[in-house]
Amino acid sequence: RNSKKEADLNLAQARVRDLDAQLNAKEADLATALSVNRSLENDLRELKDQVVTLKLSLEDTKKHLHSEMLRRVDLENQMKTLQEQMTFQKRLHEDELKETKRVHESRIAEIESGRQREFESKLSDALQGLRKQHEEQIQGYKEELERTFSAKVENAQLSAARNSDFANAAREELMETKLRVDTLTSQVNQYQSQNAALENRIRELQETLDYDRDLHRRRMAEKEKEMAQAQQQVQAQLEEYEHLLDVKLALDLEINAYRKMLEGEEQRLKLSPSPSSRGTATQATTSQGRRFLHGRKRKMKEAKMRGRSTGFKTVQHASSSGNVSIEEIDTEGKFVRLRNNSDEDQPLHGWVLRRRLGSVSDATYRFPSLFTLQAGQIVTIWGADAGVSPGPSDLVWKSQSWGTGDTIGVTLITDDGEELAERKIMHVPRGEESGEQDEWEEEITGSEIEFPSQTKRRRKKKCCLVS
Repeated sequence: RNSKKEADLNLAQARVRDLDAQLNAKEADLATALSVNRSLENDLRELKDQVVTLKLSLEDTKKHLHSEMLRRVDLENQMKTLQEQMTFQKRLHEDELKETKRVHESRIAEIESGRQREFESKLSDALQGLRKQHEEQIQGYKEELERTFSAKVENAQLSAARNSDFANAAREELMETKLRVDTLTSQVNQYQSQNAALENRIRELQETLDYDRDLHRRRMAEKEKEMAQAQQQVQAQLEEYEHLLDVKLALDLEINAYRKMLEGEEQRLKLSPSPSSRGTATQATTSQGRRFLHGRKRKMKEAKMRGRSTGFKTVQHASSSGNVSIEEIDTEGKFVRLRNNSDEDQPLHGWVLRRRLGSVSDATYRFPSLFTLQAGQIVTIWGADAGVSPGPSDLVWKSQSWGTGDTIGVTLITDDGEELAERKIMHVPRGEESGEQDEWEEEITGSEIEFPSQTKRRRKKKCCLVS
């Protein structure tokens, strides 16, 4: 029956190893999925940066187009102004010419009416001279007006040609800008469609990841339940084995007592039993009792050596009032581990870990701005001198280490200043506990053969004391 129980125990241990192997495989798959998710998030951020850059270039192009249109309008207004000035100067010169003619005609009429008879010859000479002079002046005025008009017309034509060239260049640049805007718009639409496809892909991957996480959580719960059942079965088998062993020892002791009684009766009745069988039975009983005593003493000596090997015992105190708790503090000061105990993701933006180490001043570690602790997951924050390569989901405190000492305290503080979780490690001496273990060991060693039932009760009491 004992060999059968040991075979069942071996099968249970093999089952536990298989479950551990499956658990490691699932954790590797989860890490791969997380790395793929991070790569897709990086691609999405790059595409978003490209979209922002294209939008900025589109806005610059629109501003340049608007400025070119304003320049074209200004040039057209300048051309219209020059044409109006040219028309005004032409009308002004024509008015001056008419006024000059009217003045000379009036003078001629006055001279002819007053002195027509007396100074006819002189008047004709004077009129001829005046006419010549007037014609010369008119010709000079006309030539000057023609030169001025032609110069202004040439200038207007040159400015109009330049303006038309500017307008043509602006029109061509406007067409090119429109083509570029259309191209950029099509690229933006294409990038938006790609972005939408990537977001759909990320959503699908997130749903798949959530489904795998839920499935992994359920399988982990089932495996933990199976492991707990296997451990319970192993514990029950061990208890049953110990009970059978105690019964066997009690029966052996009772048989030994009866044998002694029989030997006494045989000696009293002067009977001679075979000494070989008596010696063999006595030797077997003695060897079993010694083997049992030796096993008990060896276990107690090992416990005693473990208690004396370290002069201090470690006492931990932990408290938590939220979804995130401080799971573990490394006694060597290498890392601090947090766990999300809820079914929802917890963003840790603005949260800090405050370390208290004896008389050393407090130090704080601030989480990254975009870090989120997934539901049911664990994150490890390694110190600067840990000497290990962190995993993809771990964090590193680059400027500090968690340190070692008699008293180490770590507090988790939210962005609102609320202390959400705390864990403290203290090292206290083990002197009194070792003395009590020595007393229990001497008492059990001295009375174990005579009173097996009392030995069992004292062993249970000793186990409770050690734990």
